[in-house]
Amino acid sequence: MSRRSSELPLPLASERRDEGLGAPSLPLPLAGEGGGEGSGGGTAPALILGRDRGNRTLRYLALGAVAIVMLYPLLWLIGASFKSNAEIFSSAGFLPDRLDFSAYAKGWKTSTEYTFATYFLNSFLITIPRIIVTVISCVLVAYAFARFEFWGRKLLFSIMIATMMLPLIVLRLPQYLVFREIGWLDSYLPLIVPSAFATDTFFVFMLVQFLRGIPRDMEEAAQIDGCNALQLLWHIIVPLLKPAIISVVVFQFIWTMNDFMGPLIYLASVEKYPVSLALKMSIGATEEVEWANVIAISVVALIPSVAVFFAAQKHFIEGATSSGVKG
Repeated sequence: MSRRSSELPLPLASERRDEGLGAPSLPLPLAGEGGGEGSGGGTAPALILGRDRGNRTLRYLALGAVAIVMLYPLLWLIGASFKSNAEIFSSAGFLPDRLDFSAYAKGWKTSTEYTFATYFLNSFLITIPRIIVTVISCVLVAYAFARFEFWGRKLLFSIMIATMMLPLIVLRLPQYLVFREIGWLDSYLPLIVPSAFATDTFFVFMLVQFLRGIPRDMEEAAQIDGCNALQLLWHIIVPLLKPAIISVVVFQFIWTMNDFMGPLIYLASVEKYPVSLALKMSIGATEEVEWANVIAISVVALIPSVAVFFAAQKHFIEGATSSGVKG
């Protein structure tokens, strides 16, 4: 009997356990694969997996709660656009009693001879040229700081970073005096031209940091093939900078669309007002304010910025969170 059992192959040793002859010494079961009684091989991995699932559920619940808290004001804003004045101030809920789109129609017409179509067009006439000159100027300046060696480069870069600490209100008065002497008041030039000189130092800094994370292998290969500096910039650097450039576009679009102080200082004609000033103008100072109309147009004013963000969401997040290419 013992001779016959000793001749059994090892894979059949598990059958001996069922016959009460004891567990074999070889092969040893791997962790999590042991199915024998009392071995406990799959207990620890099961506990770890269950704990991970529990932690993941708690994280999702916490993130969901934070998202609700963050999004509730926006949801309330959308719901309030369908309410009356009395309902807006008497209810904290975002669901209206009934859907009434009249606030959108009344708010769009405004109390002036111009509709909000004119004000949206004015906003785009400011925003689109400013984005173009911002991207061109900031890419050129960032490329110079990141790739060229010249006297005083570190000092100039430090001065540029130091200007980020200055509050914009400090620069308003001297800028206003300069533009008044030039004759640019009541025009869009004071809102666009300064960005053509890379005055948005945050964008320059962001592009420089992104460029420093890009290896120079492709640039060196292109230089061997005879590319000059501008050809390197256009054919090599700009495609690699695409995520960062899209981040610049998104930031500049949102900031310019929401800019209130600049147009308020430099523009005097109502027909040239952007949406930000038109919204303030729609809140009358002498008569009762129809807040539903104001809120409805505020919701409409949010649509371009939200649409631009979601259209460029993938590249925007990549450019905002990374400092160069990987691999």
